[in-house]
Amino acid sequence: MSAAPRVLMYSTAVCPYCIRAEQLLRARGVSEIEKVRVDLEPARRAEMIAKTARRTVPQIFIGTTHVGGCDDLIALDHAGKLAPLLSGEPG
Repeated sequence: MSAAPRVLMYSTAVCPYCIRAEQLLRARGVSEIEKVRVDLEPARRAEMIAKTARRTVPQIFIGTTHVGGCDDLIALDHAGKLAPLLSGEPG
């Protein structure tokens, strides 16, 4: 079994979708989430937009996979594809 991939989440302080996404990730066993606060670091918001072509938060990466936002994360979980992605299994 390979190591769990890095989870990166672009977020802001008062984003209910960011909180919901983090709760789901934690419920699925993710202990470390690297959070990038785009409200505190405007240059990182530009980086997020360049990487994702999206302006909204959260934007979530699991390893090198861009999952998308909170709704995308929930849909991935409902489809049974979140757990394998989090465990580092090849898709």
